[in-house]
Amino acid sequence: MSANWPLWEVFVRAKRGLAHVHAGSLHAPDAEMALRNARDVYTRRQEGVSLWVVQSEDITASSPAERDSFFDPAADKVYRHPTFYEVPEDVEYL
Repeated sequence: MSANWPLWEVFVRAKRGLAHVHAGSLHAPDAEMALRNARDVYTRRQEGVSLWVVQSEDITASSPAERDSFFDPAADKVYRHPTFYEVPEDVEYL
């Protein structure tokens, strides 16, 4: 039966960081069950403070083979790099 269930990608936010990180995949019939299964599988030792589950079919990704041509337009926009201002010392996360 689980062979017909959609594949879900699991992202965990650890206590030590701010970003969710891909932890793995699992099959589940719906989002609620995917979230519960992800909790049981990927945070058994209380490694996380937040979970995201996303159906794999809903993710659109760039191809590593097209890396140069896909990201090339960003190279000519130097104003996007944080070199034009100073970050205040009291800013923890940026």
